[in-house]
Amino acid sequence: MRNIYIFNLFLCLGATATRFLERNLAYKSPFLDAPQLGHNIDNLHKRQVQHVRRQMEDAGIFEDEHYVTFYGSDFSNSPFIWSGGLNFTHAGKMLGDPFDTSVLLWARAAPLPSSGSSKLPDQSVPVCLSYQVSKFADLSGPPVDSGEAFTSYDVDWTVKIEATGLQPDTKYFYRFSDCTDPTSTSPIGTTRTLPRPDTAADNVNGGNPFILAVFSCSQYQAGWFNAYGYAANFVKPDIYIHLGDYIYEGLGNGASIGRQTLGRELATIFDYRQRLAQYRTDESLRAAHLSGPWITVWYVADNAWKAGTADSNDTSIGCSFSPSGACFTDRKLSAVRAYHEWMPIRQVVSNDKLRIWRNFQIGRLMDLTMLDTRQYDRDLTDVSVIDKLVNTISSYENRSLMGAEQEKWFFQTLSQSQARGAVWRIIGQQIVFTQLNLSGTCELSKDAWDGYRANRRRVLDHLYGNKISNTVILSGDSHANWVSDLAYPNDTTKYNPISGEGAIGVEFGGTAVTSPSSFGPISQPETVIVSQAFVAANADLQWSEGFYRGFFSLKVDPSQLNATFYAMNDIASANLKGFATAEFIVKAGESKLSRPVAGGTVLAGALKS
Repeated sequence: MRNIYIFNLFLCLGATATRFLERNLAYKSPFLDAPQLGHNIDNLHKRQVQHVRRQMEDAGIFEDEHYVTFYGSDFSNSPFIWSGGLNFTHAGKMLGDPFDTSVLLWARAAPLPSSGSSKLPDQSVPVCLSYQVSKFADLSGPPVDSGEAFTSYDVDWTVKIEATGLQPDTKYFYRFSDCTDPTSTSPIGTTRTLPRPDTAADNVNGGNPFILAVFSCSQYQAGWFNAYGYAANFVKPDIYIHLGDYIYEGLGNGASIGRQTLGRELATIFDYRQRLAQYRTDESLRAAHLSGPWITVWYVADNAWKAGTADSNDTSIGCSFSPSGACFTDRKLSAVRAYHEWMPIRQVVSNDKLRIWRNFQIGRLMDLTMLDTRQYDRDLTDVSVIDKLVNTISSYENRSLMGAEQEKWFFQTLSQSQARGAVWRIIGQQIVFTQLNLSGTCELSKDAWDGYRANRRRVLDHLYGNKISNTVILSGDSHANWVSDLAYPNDTTKYNPISGEGAIGVEFGGTAVTSPSSFGPISQPETVIVSQAFVAANADLQWSEGFYRGFFSLKVDPSQLNATFYAMNDIASANLKGFATAEFIVKAGESKLSRPVAGGTVLAGALKS
């Protein structure tokens, strides 16, 4: 009779129980306009009800308050959720896409086997996590936001929560814990909200510089992710920006440094989940995710464009190109589902080509505009077998890197940013914008903006034609460092490469976290020779460096922007050894690199002057 009573109690509380499922955004569809692609909450709830049972230990005299009410109650003796212990894997949490009054919190907590057994719990039994957000590092005092949410094997034991009701431009601390055992907790993490869009530039971040750390190209088997840890420990950015290749789909061979990838080339949801989980075992990556919010972009596979990748598309031949046997669309949707579970990104619209391009108004200090120059509506890119074809069409007027809708939105966003009085316009996108001739041979990368020259010209036309100042483009993908003034490629009639006069902005291109240099497996002195050839052959290019793995940071205030490039001494083992190779200044209103560029001195690579 007692079990029947508990079962009926659970049914009576069902409406509240489903809210615990609904609160976990990982159960929802990745697509705002396609809720049917999410998990059916009612069915999940019914499945859990079917397995209601008492735990093995004696609960003592039955009293209602000893049993779960799914809101503010004692979960310690609940038969409806797992109470056998949790493993807060992968540092427990990460966070992303901050707004001025909310942030996304993420955790993964897998159930531990029962005591004395290697057997995992019935996977129909949900795991319950509670969370709290505080202004204090020790989480003392009443939380500013708190709650509980369920997770299960359906979403790979992940929980994604939107913490709301927060104050703008404020630092917060947060933690997850096991609902059934408050002493079982994840590490305490740090996050922050953005300032309101109308916050005066001088008042953003309490009047202190706003710091961004910029990364791309993290290949697990190529080395340890020391750059993330270096940033978390020494740079302490307000926001982490990742411009692409957060994971890689291939296998490679990292066994010699203890970095052998698991599984196969990525194709299914399981494959992407497994690879994301393996990446998150890296201590430096976990430290970075604990120390601040991240803003990221999609990743599917190598050299992706709107209808394929380097080894897959949706033709019968294209499907067979992939070692995994997956066609492009299947692969893409698997990646999106796993990213929705594992990454702190918000839902997107399915019938708008998985749009992830968006804009963050960080007070009147800056607009941080994130483009999608890979997945959204990108025309055919260089996928090796058709290299010559892409070269013949790279200058076509109707060829687009962004697609017409994104391009129109981008131009409007730039103009609106200047009109609203934002000091800086910072554009995060995946690939190198500046033309990069190799020793004047016209050997251009068709996978960069050099393969979409008319599209690049239209961007420059908009900047020049509308006199849009203080534009800074961020780029990754190339596995090398590049710093340039923004101008029409090699047009020295309007642009002076010595003084910088005639430029309309600046580009900072960063190297890879670990992926091998695009200069090839050559020595550091040999890469300097290559860099000297690049800066000599390209008028806009002011610095090139191709040996070290690392990242760069931007320190932004109303009067100037400082960009510092960091190199890791060694990625063959886990360590925090690095140094600053170069520092660049851009003064507000000048729209060019300040001279002498990098103060006239760099510790790696080659300067034009």
